[in-house]
Amino acid sequence: MANDPISQFQIQKIFPIEVGGMDFSFTNSSLFMVLTVAATSAFLIFSTSGRGLVPSRVQSVSEMMYEFIAGTLRDAAGTDGMRFFPLVFSLFMFVLVANLFGMFPYFFTITSHIIVTFALAMLVILTVIFYGFMRHGMSFLKLFIPSGVPAALIPLVTMIEVISFLSRPISLSVRLFANMLAGHITLKVFSGFVVSLGAMGAVGIFGAVLPLAMTVALTALEFLVAFLQAYVFAVLTCMYLNDAIHPSH
Repeated sequence: MANDPISQFQIQKIFPIEVGGMDFSFTNSSLFMVLTVAATSAFLIFSTSGRGLVPSRVQSVSEMMYEFIAGTLRDAAGTDGMRFFPLVFSLFMFVLVANLFGMFPYFFTITSHIIVTFALAMLVILTVIFYGFMRHGMSFLKLFIPSGVPAALIPLVTMIEVISFLSRPISLSVRLFANMLAGHITLKVFSGFVVSLGAMGAVGIFGAVLPLAMTVALTALEFLVAFLQAYVFAVLTCMYLNDAIHPSH
């Protein structure tokens, strides 16, 4: 089981809790969600508590992330989109820290479970729907009828647009889940080769050099993927929120 690449994703109960026949147990996944929120909050509070005119290194990192997400949101949704900044920034930081936590040995990668990524995606889509109807009323449905489409093609185009909209939470959640799952499985497989070959003596140690190099390279790649997937999730969230603000565009 030590080299089983799937065992790292198993949900384990820490505090079994059952209410009315329903399982509300506190699991390793729950633990790392709490740790993700706690670590993110602690870092942002600590880095911005001083707010010096000449920023420290940690304050500079916080300000860079703030400006990065703010600029991304303004570019995608305009100045009106800044009302959603707390949501987008929170999602970006949560996904980023959760991905980075998964890079530590014996830690748990919560974003490798599709139920977690799907819940985040549904939060985004429901926000788009709720705000779209709240601000525009039935005019929000213009989102599904692009301007300039011939009348004869409106039913077909509308059906395609509706299917495309409904598929957004699926694609948004699967993209993050699949990348984190595949990357960690690959990393586990190559590191397992290193352990297995290293136990075979001198010849095995020599043969373990290649998988060891691959493990180091994949580790660096996974750190890049951790940042990239958080960025992609935030960018797509901004684009979807733009549809709620400007449904006729």
